[in-house]
Amino acid sequence: MSFDIAVLNAQTIRDYVLKGLLFSVTLTFVATVGGIILGSLIAMMRLSGRRFIRNTAAAYVNVMRSIPLVMVILWVFLLIPLLIGRPIGANLSAFLTYIAFEAAYFSEIVRSGLRSVPPGQMNASSALGLTYRQSMVLIILPQALRNMLPVLLTQVIVLFQDTSLVYAIGAYDLLKGFETIGKVYGRPIEAYSLATAVYFVISLGLSRAAKRLGRPIPAAPLSAPKMQEAT
Repeated sequence: MSFDIAVLNAQTIRDYVLKGLLFSVTLTFVATVGGIILGSLIAMMRLSGRRFIRNTAAAYVNVMRSIPLVMVILWVFLLIPLLIGRPIGANLSAFLTYIAFEAAYFSEIVRSGLRSVPPGQMNASSALGLTYRQSMVLIILPQALRNMLPVLLTQVIVLFQDTSLVYAIGAYDLLKGFETIGKVYGRPIEAYSLATAVYFVISLGLSRAAKRLGRPIPAAPLSAPKMQEAT
C-alpha cells in the first residue's frame, strides 16, 4: 500500500479533526487555569507554618506525581460514578482528572517561584507599611510570575501532549479525530503521520514562546551624568 496523504483534505479535517482539536485545546486551557488555581492553594499550604497542613499538601503532591496519568483518568472515570450513583461522562471525567493531576505539578512550580523571590522583598514591603496581601499582590507575585512563566508554559506543552491519553475513556480528542480518519478511509499511517505533525507544530510553537519568555530582560544602559559647564 502506497503512502497517499491526499485523502486528508480540508473537508476531511473539518469533518473529523476540528471537533477533537477543540476538545484538546479546551481541556488544556481548563486544566491549566484550574490547575494553577488549585496548585497555588496547594503551594500556599506547603509553605504554611502548620505541619499538618504542610504534610497534607505534600502527600497530595507526592501521590499524584507517583501515579501514571492514565491510571488517574481511569480511576476518576470508574470510581466517581460508583460514589455518586450516576455516570459523569468521559468529558467531565477528563476535566476533573486533569485539573486534579496538573495541580500537583503547578503547585511545585508556584512554590518554587515564590521561594525564588528574596525574603528581603517581603521585609522591605512591610517596612513601607504594606499589608501581607498588598505585599503579595504588588511585590512578590509579579516577580514570582516572571520567574515561573517559562516553566509554566513548558508544563502546558506537556499537558497538551498528555490530552491524547483520554482515549482510554473514549473521549473524542485530537488524536481520536485522526484515528477515526484512518479507520474510515483505511489510511492509518497517513492519519497518524499528520497527527504527529500537528502535535509537533503546536508544541514547537509553545516551546519557542517558553524560550522567549525565559530570556532575561536586558538592562538599560547607564549613561554618565553630564557635567554642567561652569559659567
